[in-house]
Amino acid sequence: MPTLDRQENVFVLDLGDGENRFHPDWVASVGAALDEVEKAEGPRALVTAATGKFYSNGLDLDWLFAHADQHQDYVVSVQELFARLLSLPLVTVAALQGHTFAAGAMLSLAHDFRVMRADRGFWCLPEADINIPFTPGMSALIQARLSPQAAHRAMVTAHRYGGGEAEASGIVDLAVAEDAVRTAAVELAAAQVGKAGDTLGTIKARMYGPALALLRDTASPLG
Repeated sequence: MPTLDRQENVFVLDLGDGENRFHPDWVASVGAALDEVEKAEGPRALVTAATGKFYSNGLDLDWLFAHADQHQDYVVSVQELFARLLSLPLVTVAALQGHTFAAGAMLSLAHDFRVMRADRGFWCLPEADINIPFTPGMSALIQARLSPQAAHRAMVTAHRYGGGEAEASGIVDLAVAEDAVRTAAVELAAAQVGKAGDTLGTIKARMYGPALALLRDTASPLG
């Protein structure tokens, strides 16, 4: 399960050491960590990271198929997590040390910045290959955070991006060696801790207003 640590003014949320799929308990744990970060006072920023082969492999499809009657509520909870990160009133950085797929890739896009391992691991939106369409909110999130060309290729072709190609495409901000991913993310976050506060929250809310509205649509989240 996710664990929260603090390095001076930078909170570091480790998502776990498995596939870090979006089981409801995992989503709730991440939300509780964000509660703690958001209610803290003073300069602060957030890095999310993971340990092992995966940053996150996305939705917990096994749980979802076993609880099909809760499909809509599950999507609402996942999209609320995206919306919350996207509008968090402090700078956020995703440290992608391993595979970052599907909803995990969308989670990374909800951060302000992304640092990825350069030599191994892929960032991918595989929905076109696994026959799961993006919800309106998910589509809006991806298109709000990527260039039209990058969003089109990622969404339509399910292309697997390595670190260097992801950096060249603007999907991540920095591709570095494996042992530098978390350190670089913390350094990037530490340089922005003074921006935490209501003004930054308002800037993000207005910048991503249309995407946030779709992500927070509880009436018809599936479209």
